[in-house]
Amino acid sequence: MSPRPRKATDDEIFAAAFRVMARTGPAQLTLAGIGAEAGLTAGALVQRFESKLGLLRALMRAHTREGPRMFAALRARHRSPLAAVRDYADCLAQMGDSPGGLAHHLGWLQLDLSDPVLHAELRAQSRAGLESLRALLDDAVAAGEVRRATDTPALARAVQVAAAGSLMTSAALGEPARAAMRRDVDAVLAAHLASRRTGRVR
Repeated sequence: MSPRPRKATDDEIFAAAFRVMARTGPAQLTLAGIGAEAGLTAGALVQRFESKLGLLRALMRAHTREGPRMFAALRARHRSPLAAVRDYADCLAQMGDSPGGLAHHLGWLQLDLSDPVLHAELRAQSRAGLESLRALLDDAVAAGEVRRATDTPALARAVQVAAAGSLMTSAALGEPARAAMRRDVDAVLAAHLASRRTGRVR
């Protein structure tokens, strides 16, 4: 008698969904595709999440919870708070690394903005991201990397806006996303550094 197949956890299903979503847009996403990636049937996903939209909403809620943990991990990885900010920017740049990657992400953004539940989660993620960036910049002020008079909430928003704009501009110009992101975020940070050095913090 063959052993009973192991059931995938929600986190494993969400990870599989993210991998599929990076390769395709909303119109092409199917429960069968996610199930194949996770080793489950589409029927099993329907039993757990009711529909494709139900799965996407559950995934967004999980992503909202994960955001603060991701920033905490970035902060723990670096002695320099500014290095953690730049590491965060590098993570965002990955959206533009794969062929069609940014186009797919823009498709998902359109869906997030049009569905009220997804949009509510997107707002929560954006606000939490700004607050986490502000906390990193406050740490950078305390560490002497950023000037004490800096309006860190405003600078956090400027970094977030620069990162989003960098993704769009580098895609339009056909530039490598990561190099463009580093350059554009550093340009925003440069005016607020506590020293005259404009080089990157290691």
